[in-house]
Amino acid sequence: MTLTQEKRDEYYQALVEKDSTYDGIFFAGIKTTGIFCHPTCTARKPKYENCEFYLTAEEALLAGYRPCKICHPLSFPHEIPDEIKRLVQAVEEEPEKRWQERDFRDLGLHSATARRKFKEIYGMTFVRYARSRRMGLAFKEISNGSKVIDQQVATGYASPSGFNDAFTKIMGNPAKRTDISILYAYFITTPIGKMLSLSDDHYLYLLEFTDRRGLERELEGLRKSQNFRIIPGKNDINQEVERQILLYFDKKLKVFDLPLFRKGTPFQKDVWALLEKIPMGEVRSYKDLAHDLGDENKVRAVGNANGANQLAIVIPCHRVLKTSGELGGYAGGLERKQYLLNLEKEIKEELC
Repeated sequence: MTLTQEKRDEYYQALVEKDSTYDGIFFAGIKTTGIFCHPTCTARKPKYENCEFYLTAEEALLAGYRPCKICHPLSFPHEIPDEIKRLVQAVEEEPEKRWQERDFRDLGLHSATARRKFKEIYGMTFVRYARSRRMGLAFKEISNGSKVIDQQVATGYASPSGFNDAFTKIMGNPAKRTDISILYAYFITTPIGKMLSLSDDHYLYLLEFTDRRGLERELEGLRKSQNFRIIPGKNDINQEVERQILLYFDKKLKVFDLPLFRKGTPFQKDVWALLEKIPMGEVRSYKDLAHDLGDENKVRAVGNANGANQLAIVIPCHRVLKTSGELGGYAGGLERKQYLLNLEKEIKEELC
């Protein structure tokens, strides 16, 4: 979530004063070292301009920061068992790795026990931690937008191919073909979190919150099915996406006008077409959409199609509720869903 200037000032003061009342409230990412810390970390305090602040450890991980070895920010308020330290160290040594049962055995650990302890201490599953660290590194390189050779030197790889291999593992391994197309990745900062925009020179292929469940699978699926290579870039379409998204959050836009690439089955595309017809400030139920498609028994299928939408906000899957009126699911999180619905009511009142 985007913090106000006042809140950032407050958190920096707490960091400088090592105020223990803020431990567990926020985490400080230090740009110059690439680590994130507790407010009470005993390390030398950085300058204000070198700090970024996060409300959760996952946000810091997704921003590309690694946990500090001095204050162990993820351990608050617990001590870390040796086996958990070994897991965290193993992730740092090979952040691109997708963990399997044998990897736990190679460390001399029982996977079920290690996973349970990890969740108890860190408040997140080990799979989620490893994924967030992996995605964070990839996002950091995209966000930096620096030349490949600069990224290569900064990350310590001896050759461009070494860096590219690691980056490819983190972002997903495309098919070995010669007709590779380019997708340009760009980050958009919104009041409710950072979004990733992927486009070529013709279409917007993906717009998602960076902490969305399943985003890594979406990226891999997109790369493999279309044989894309993802590189940093702010092309005309990404710039237009940013312009319209910021107008939307500023309550100055009711209808998006973007060239969208809808990757899905005919049924999914039918559902998404109905979503786009839901007026700003209004909602529908999954049952309503199933009825409009001619079969009220397809409520579950409608829900699955809703969840498969890869173009958040612009194809408004957040406008669909349970028949009971409850929010239902939303891969970006229910707090975001409620925020968007409230925002759109205000937009409707102001722009109608």
